[in-house]
Parts: sequence; structure tokens; C-alpha cells
Amino acid sequence: MFTSRAEYRLLLREDNADLRLSDTGRRVGLLPEERYRRFLAKREGIEAFRKRLESTRVAAPHPLCAAVEAAAGSPLRPGTTYAEVLRRPEVNAAMLLACDPDLRGATPEAVEQAELSIKYDGYIRRQEEEARKLRKYEGMSFPDGFPFGTVPGLSAEVRDKLVRVRPASIGQAQRIPGVTPAAVALLLVYLRRGVEGARAAPPGEPAG
Repeated sequence: MFTSRAEYRLLLREDNADLRLSDTGRRVGLLPEERYRRFLAKREGIEAFRKRLESTRVAAPHPLCAAVEAAAGSPLRPGTTYAEVLRRPEVNAAMLLACDPDLRGATPEAVEQAELSIKYDGYIRRQEEEARKLRKYEGMSFPDGFPFGTVPGLSAEVRDKLVRVRPASIGQAQRIPGVTPAAVALLLVYLRRGVEGARAAPPGEPAG
């Protein structure tokens, strides 16, 4: 799979594949018990380290205050959590570990995943919400003769694939290779406008 072609690349990262798929692999019998136990330990380590960053607050004076001020050029307010500090572009997990030896017991994997999830938390939540909304409309059907070729905003590649396949529903359109969630969202808007227009039209008159 080319994640560069995926709309939700922050969710479908190579580094978090085991976090996304191990429970499913175990449920269908593809993941051995020992490997699953290692995965559970890894996940617990990531969650524990993230919770620690979210609950630990910077007290003045603290080496981190000077390090952040030197890197960002602005002072760090005492009482700020490590997680809030880590969201700053100039700060990384290595800086936190250098300033607080108590954090160094975490595994490199736990540090990396906690850092990524904290730094991109807002973007990840937004993509999860967008994906949830599209799943909600998977069963919505296209009427016969839906004009895939004239939906505005679609790329020529997507338009060509839709015209050739002529999906019966939003869910089927989502599964066509190369048809991105952004394209599906445009189809959904166009489809819902048509449905609402048909409902608003007086009996015996076509929808505009």
C-alpha cells in the first residue's frame, strides 16, 4: 500500500501499523500469543509515557525552562505540562529526556510514539472525525444516471474511474483505488444536494 496515496496519512503511518492492526490480527488468529504479549507491553509503555508527559508539570527553576527559552526565544511558563511543552515546534522528546533523567526509563519506541501522538494530536483527531463521518454515509446509494463525469471539483483521474466503475453507493466509491476521501466528500455533497432538491420540488415537477 502506498500511504502517499492515502488521504489520512497521519493515521495510516508505517510506524504505527502494529498499534492499528495487532488486535485484529490476534482476533482472527494470525498473531501468535508471544508476539501479542510483546505488543501489549509496547502499547502499555506508550500509554504510560504519554500519561506521564501529560501529568508532569514544569517547576521553576528547571533545566527545561532554560533549554526551551534558548531554542524558542521565549520563556516557558512554570506549571506547563511536558505534553504542552512538546507541542512547541522547537521542542522534541530528546530535549525533555536531556533535562529530566527520570524520563529515561521509557523505551525508545514509547518515546517516539508518545511524541508523535502528542505533537500531531489535533490533526489526528480531525482526520479520525472526517473518516467517521464518511463511514456514516457508506450505504448511501447513487441514483440511476448519476452524473459522475460532471461533478465539479473532481480530478480527471478520479472522474474517469468513477465513470468506468459507476459505483452503486458511497461505500463502493470509497473502495475504488485512487478515489480519495476528499473526492468522496465532494460526491456526498453533490448527492445530498440532489436528494434535498428532489424532496423540495413540488409533486410532478423536476428538482432543479
